[in-house]
Amino acid sequence: MVLDVPTPDPPSLRGPQTRGDYEAIDNEIVDTSDDYRRQEVEGFLRAGAWQDAFEEWTTSAGLSTAEFAVVERLDLIEAFDFYWDPASDEVGYRAPELPDDAADEFALDDPDGIDMALDSLGRIVSEVLENDYVLRDDDDFGFFDDEDVDYGDREE
Repeated sequence: MVLDVPTPDPPSLRGPQTRGDYEAIDNEIVDTSDDYRRQEVEGFLRAGAWQDAFEEWTTSAGLSTAEFAVVERLDLIEAFDFYWDPASDEVGYRAPELPDDAADEFALDDPDGIDMALDSLGRIVSEVLENDYVLRDDDDFGFFDDEDVDYGDREE
């Protein structure tokens, strides 16, 4: 089922956050410097990565327009976080989850399906950023040079 909704604005990325917030294990790291390059990632989102990824996601999101309206009403798009992980050299993300009381409040049949769809959106956005927008060459971080990118195989 294709989700036919207008593309919302990309999330405003917030930072800095402690590195411990992104670790798989509890770690009391107090480093609050933001080397996650959120400002640059947010620039990529606004330059077209969000639009590209959102349009791709809507073809397989599995959400109804009513379920997406709940996502918008709860401002879950704005709750996404995308960041450059210098340790793995990849774009990471944190997808929001529905609040516990949302299923009852909005009479949702499948709240887990909404959480899975939001996670899928985060994954697709990360992939689009990594594959089409972020230049990763040694210490460089930025847009691909137009001459270096072949858009011939890219699906539109």
